[in-house]
Amino acid sequence: MAGTELGEFLRGRRGRVSPEDVGLTSYGTRRVPGLRREELAQLAGISVTYYTRLEQGQSRHASEAIVEALARALGLDDDERAHLHDLARPAPAKPRRRPRPAVVRDGTRRLITALGDVPAVVLGVRNEVLAWNRPGHLLLAGHLDFGTPDRPGERPNLTRMLFLDPHHRDLHVRWQEEAARAVASLRLVAGRHADDRELAELIGELTMRSPEFAALWAKHPVATCVSGTKHFRHPEVGELVLGFEALLLADDPGQRILMYTAEPGSPSEAALRLLTVGAAVTPAGPPASVPPRGPAPRSGRA
Repeated sequence: MAGTELGEFLRGRRGRVSPEDVGLTSYGTRRVPGLRREELAQLAGISVTYYTRLEQGQSRHASEAIVEALARALGLDDDERAHLHDLARPAPAKPRRRPRPAVVRDGTRRLITALGDVPAVVLGVRNEVLAWNRPGHLLLAGHLDFGTPDRPGERPNLTRMLFLDPHHRDLHVRWQEEAARAVASLRLVAGRHADDRELAELIGELTMRSPEFAALWAKHPVATCVSGTKHFRHPEVGELVLGFEALLLADDPGQRILMYTAEPGSPSEAALRLLTVGAAVTPAGPPASVPPRGPAPRSGRA
């Protein structure tokens, strides 16, 4: 898999760099845009034969110097450079065994509960929901049962929901932007966890069931997603513009807390406060004020 991924990534990135961009003179008719293999090899200072083997997945564990030379020649940003290292120098292959379901520490649960009105979600490495507080549940998935993250076989996955759950998809005013960001983040994770069976299954499912995901995945976007702004259109409280921050948990590799906040004094803050009123008065499960919307879509195993 890593060899194929490496080839796709290198072809895609050299396809976006023109000879003129790097001071080369273009000769002859080009069937496809971008640099030819021999041109990229020349810029990186390696042989065409070796570069071709890399792109075809026939050579593994490229040296640090070669990876850095290719990154410079292609003008990669920090995220792309890190991804290239993951693909070109993969960790030793491991059997794709199904891992044990991730467990959230009691202290982490108490922490997100103590956040009060701040929506918070604990996510696993595959973007699966491991836990959430009441505001986080009501913001992102009020149509699902509050207890689903505690049942590993039913855990919602935010990436799967974004593409396959119409209720969750409708939350996002800028769905295309959100989808591109989700796929770019998932690409980084896939490069770092090439032996993760459940991650491979998630990618396969989304590729088969969502043409939009498949089209984005084929472009091989790469980017981290630890902070920014999201635009929601919530069925209960209307539109919200919320900042988000993802905090990595040092003692739980792969787990992170995703939190949402509104600008003080903004309409979004008022809407978020109205949403959290539902969290305060509803002791368990989805808010009583949410009308039935038919059978909930399969949240799926993360």
